[in-house]
Amino acid sequence: MKVFHLVRQYWIFALAGFMLILLLFIPIRLAIASYQAPQPQAIVTLGGSPYREKFTAQFAQIHPSLDIWISSGNPPEEIQAIFKTAGTPSDRLHLDYRATDTVTNFTTLVSDFKQRQIQHLYLITSDFHMPRAKAIATIVLGSHGITFTPVPISSSYPRESMIRIFRDFGRSVVWIFTGRTGASLRASLSRPLFS
Repeated sequence: MKVFHLVRQYWIFALAGFMLILLLFIPIRLAIASYQAPQPQAIVTLGGSPYREKFTAQFAQIHPSLDIWISSGNPPEEIQAIFKTAGTPSDRLHLDYRATDTVTNFTTLVSDFKQRQIQHLYLITSDFHMPRAKAIATIVLGSHGITFTPVPISSSYPRESMIRIFRDFGRSVVWIFTGRTGASLRASLSRPLFS
């Protein structure tokens, strides 16, 4: 019985060590991406408020060569009207509605960025939301060698709680190892047990 306990402890420590080594590669990958792409190559805006899209349209005028991704924002007609009013060509705008929360804002888009060889992004969201977005982006984007420059938008909302930040940081780490964020679990828990 004691041998089984020692073997189990060994595997727990080995697994924890393996995970730690993998997570330590993220800062290295971020540093390499920053070196290879010192200037952002695209803009990503996390949906959730129309003023984020309006801010992004103005910000995009200052950076006319960068493509823009809006992750789960307002309906397409509204977003397209905002960017059309700002004079942004429609071919720069990429609307993505796969995300259901902040973690999936990143996990659904990371392969698109990799496919386009984007290594550096401007990350736009509200100031109260930015600490959580940065924690998630560091893990999800960093694990794929993509760095980011945060662009917070001022708001009157209080900063999000550390519990939410740690929860989504943990979900991001789980995603690295399993490819799952837990978002589908929330949907299945909200369904009735018997139909």
